[in-house]
Amino acid sequence: MPQFNYQARRRSGELVEGLLDVADRAVALSHIEKLGLFPVKVEAAKGGAKAGPKAGGAGASLPGGLRLFARRRRKPKLQEMATFTQQLANLLRAGMPLTMALNSMCSLTSKGIPSEVPKMLRQDVTEGRSLSDAMAKQSDVFPPIVVNMVRAGEQSGALEEVLRRQAAHFERFAEVQSKFKSAMIYPLVVCFVGFALVIFFMTAMLPKFMTLFESLQGVELPATTRFLISASHFLTRWWWLFPIVGTLLLILFRRYHASSEGRHTIDRFLLRLPIFGGVIRLNLFGQFARTLGTLLHNGVPVLQALRITEQIVPNVVVAEAIAKTREGVTDGKTLAQPLAKSGLFPQLMIDLLRIGEETGDIPGALENVAETYERELTLALRAMTNLIEPAMIVGIAIVVGFLLLSVMSAMFAITQNLQR
Repeated sequence: MPQFNYQARRRSGELVEGLLDVADRAVALSHIEKLGLFPVKVEAAKGGAKAGPKAGGAGASLPGGLRLFARRRRKPKLQEMATFTQQLANLLRAGMPLTMALNSMCSLTSKGIPSEVPKMLRQDVTEGRSLSDAMAKQSDVFPPIVVNMVRAGEQSGALEEVLRRQAAHFERFAEVQSKFKSAMIYPLVVCFVGFALVIFFMTAMLPKFMTLFESLQGVELPATTRFLISASHFLTRWWWLFPIVGTLLLILFRRYHASSEGRHTIDRFLLRLPIFGGVIRLNLFGQFARTLGTLLHNGVPVLQALRITEQIVPNVVVAEAIAKTREGVTDGKTLAQPLAKSGLFPQLMIDLLRIGEETGDIPGALENVAETYERELTLALRAMTNLIEPAMIVGIAIVVGFLLLSVMSAMFAITQNLQR
């Protein structure tokens, strides 16, 4: 009978090792979980009999299914990932072994994460892989932060607690993202309505007035009216140029943004914008502190945590500063020193981080930083919305007023000419 060496952890975190004489790896894993242990590593013992090949079926057709599935899989949203990890944590808290919990996840509805994902996780775990290794195989679904936090939870025997922290982490990010989108909805709607009104007036209303203006000979129209008529002629005749030019500009922008120099220039420009730049900086600083603090709090080594944070931050300028910080920490410096040297991060973050280094609680300091900037982000979004709304309304009023003034001034000119 095959023999399997295993390493597992008790709920207290104590590491346990042993040898089992069972038919295959799946039976070994089931036996370990019946003992109330969390399996960390299960492998065939050297010199022992090898487990027989598995029967065909779903596993035999898995590669083709994986190829088909990979083509239609999309990356889950933050709230969807939070729901998935929270459900898995609840099942483990109820006392279910990991394989049973993953089996139950196959039947639970997780929006954005297809049922094939927990099925493949269950299959890999049943074959003796750790949950983190199984998640790493599905990198298009589980980002590095999830894989590394789960690996740290497996090593410390606190997988359920780590999953709960993950869910809270993604929920906070989803909340910030939702606030940012909500703040931009009203200005975008006002802008769209104003643009639609202008187009309607130029293409539908103005041509009717133009028929009247052209029927009157010897009447000199005001300059604003002549400009408006020329713009209407151009828009009516050459309207098809706008989508073509817009598409070309979008293609050129995306190609420039895809280049290293272009991405760096655009991201630096975004950070320096008068109003939006402040909101973007607050969002990036809060995301950096929240991600790094969560990773360190769950036992991920600092260099690895910095590398993961560098990959997650969407701004290359901030990512470069994090990369230089990682190099500085590798040389023996503290976190605060290279962050302060970059000149990018605010002094408040540096001071709070220094305090955390002095007290030995860097994750706690980073959490305070994240909460501070998330609160400031909420206030900044509210202030930005309060500033943009009246500005856009005034802008639309000026445009509409110009259109009405151009038409009315022409009508006054015609009336005065008829009275002569």
